[in-house]
Amino acid sequence: MKSCVTISLVDEAKGGPFVFWDGLEDGCRQAAELGFDAVEVFPPGPEAVDPEQLKALLSQNNLLLAAVGTGAGWVKHRLSLTAADEGQRQQAVAFVKSIIDLAGQFHASAIIGSMQGRFGEGTDKSTALNYLANALGELGEYAKPYQAPLIYEPLNRYETNLCNTMQDGVELLGHVDSDNVVLLADLFHMNIEETSVAQGILDGGSKIGHVHFVDSNRQPVGAGHTDFAAVTEALRKIGYDGILSAEAFPIPDSRTAAQKTIQGFRQYIQA
Repeated sequence: MKSCVTISLVDEAKGGPFVFWDGLEDGCRQAAELGFDAVEVFPPGPEAVDPEQLKALLSQNNLLLAAVGTGAGWVKHRLSLTAADEGQRQQAVAFVKSIIDLAGQFHASAIIGSMQGRFGEGTDKSTALNYLANALGELGEYAKPYQAPLIYEPLNRYETNLCNTMQDGVELLGHVDSDNVVLLADLFHMNIEETSVAQGILDGGSKIGHVHFVDSNRQPVGAGHTDFAAVTEALRKIGYDGILSAEAFPIPDSRTAAQKTIQGFRQYIQA
């Protein structure tokens, strides 16, 4: 398993659960100084990232690009893959494709979380889930030439009413016409929705392709009550060998949050 830390470039999300906020250069430098293997980037759109600059920064700091988030599609542009209006759904798909094109240059994945939307805003649950499954199938196939899976993230009930648990995610992927879509196990969301976070990981099993490594209160590892020993055991049981990314609040500050995360990674994963 590889350690990863988040870098947000989205001004509208300021104060959200991302560790570094002061640009790619600063985030990559600090990630390397602390010993992280990779970074996960959240841009307002593909135009906000110069691929050549990012390639240089990753090379200089011996880092991988783990994934690129699409959350600004909702936070900034109010686009949803399950909108009642077909035109809006097409715009959402186009935005995600633009992020896939950016991430794909690094063989990295795009993440779909908040852009999944919710039902009840002009759609019923069955219709919204059908829209979502169709979009994930199209986008999963679109990502295939880049040799990177599309990542889909179940969220807690306060952020979506579509898929809240790993089992919900597995069931949804059963209706997706692509074998190139994986689940994101976010330990914060799972703490709210799963009876047991460790059991949720076992439920996700081989479908899990990315993990947000964060404590129960969305702060860095050790700041809440998550049983990381049990989580680590569950990840090893399913044979997970991918990214553990800190999508955590920068509490008390970015540097300290990153330090706590890498300490937790070394304690539980490298022990």
